[in-house]
Amino acid sequence: MLQIHNTLTRQKETFQPIEPGKVRMYVCGMTVYDYCHLGHARVLVVFDVVYRYLKALGYDVTYIRNITDIDDKIIRRAAENGEPFPELTERFIRAMHEDSEALGILPPTDEPRATGHMGEILTMIQTLIDKGFAYVAGNGDVYYAVSRFPDYGKLSGKNPQDLRAGARVEIDEAKRDPLDFALWKAAKPDEPVWDSPWGAGRPGWHIECSAMSTCALGNHFDLHGGGADLQFPHHENEIAQSEGATGEPFVNVWMHNGFVRVNEEKMSKSLGNFFTVREILQRYRPEEIRYFILTSQYRSPLNYDDEHLQNARAALTRFYTALRGLAAVAPSGGETFSERFNAAMDDDFNTPEALAVLFDLAREINRVRSEDLERAVALGAELRRLGEVLGILQDDAECYLRGDATSGGLANADIDDLIEQRIAARAAKNWAEADRIRAVLTDAGIVLEDNPQGTIWRRASA
Repeated sequence: MLQIHNTLTRQKETFQPIEPGKVRMYVCGMTVYDYCHLGHARVLVVFDVVYRYLKALGYDVTYIRNITDIDDKIIRRAAENGEPFPELTERFIRAMHEDSEALGILPPTDEPRATGHMGEILTMIQTLIDKGFAYVAGNGDVYYAVSRFPDYGKLSGKNPQDLRAGARVEIDEAKRDPLDFALWKAAKPDEPVWDSPWGAGRPGWHIECSAMSTCALGNHFDLHGGGADLQFPHHENEIAQSEGATGEPFVNVWMHNGFVRVNEEKMSKSLGNFFTVREILQRYRPEEIRYFILTSQYRSPLNYDDEHLQNARAALTRFYTALRGLAAVAPSGGETFSERFNAAMDDDFNTPEALAVLFDLAREINRVRSEDLERAVALGAELRRLGEVLGILQDDAECYLRGDATSGGLANADIDDLIEQRIAARAAKNWAEADRIRAVLTDAGIVLEDNPQGTIWRRASA
């Protein structure tokens, strides 16, 4: 049985969907004002694997990952650039989709945008006002009254009284309580606005997700995910808004992935260790980045450094080397490996342990290849099948290992020609010439492997 650590209850629980055979899942997506960074990549990969595994278990999964396309950061960046905010957001939505596709992220079932759900946002705010959970302040803003929701703090474990002790109220705010948060922000000069019963303005960030998630999945759904940084206040506020408006439980299981660190320091622009996905892709293949993310259990911190990425590269080379030359057939004979893989994934999506099972499977392929090629081929298909659940090992092994010629590197045809010259030199017992050619290839970063069937090669970077 699948066990998931539920942030709400602070323990692992057996996953039981509300509707048998179906899973409704919502994940907080990107705020599109800049390129995706490594933290975004982790969210994308983590919940893509959750999505893939739930589907592999046979569930009919509705996966909603929203796009925040209006908020303070977007407005500021558009103003700095001197461009309309829709142009800014459309550009970075395209970039996000390009990064997602590179990382092998499956498209979600739907990808709602905040600006496309203004009607639902306004309706939810009005409901909260009507039920006494919200009020219109003197400055035209609409605030959620935190004191009206007795369970506030149940997700984060924070005590409202302790929060009030350290809270600050800005001069231009008209809150009744320092913990109250904006549902609707009154219009300000040169900002985008929408009409509302309380005057022109725009929604607060938190209400957008409550409206989009309940619109797409209903008032009560199975699973809500996001980065650990969203647990408070964003997800705490989502619960207060949604349960206040509907009178129903909001989400059964909350999942939060851990933070990303760079060389054991918090990733931040101020420290100069802030990396976008595009910057990392200039140095590493997308599958290497994805594999690296999977080497840490999703709730644990993820430390980015070159050594870990090099280890990911070496690991994928071992897998693809095991798969090299194996025909595509139906998987069979790997039941033990499949059981162990599922046991790892059932334990709160333990991807490091699942990868360890794949290594054992690759070793078995290498062990039996020479004596039972048919079994090796079937086990190779099983390795690919299990790898697909993690979103890896779907490339052609030969293409992966041979890679692309880097700037100034030898083209594949040139390498093949040199290998033929070396074979001819060896046949003529011209060992000096054969060694010279091998040295040329080695200097060019080409690794040769001689076997009874001939000579195969790969790039050292693979």
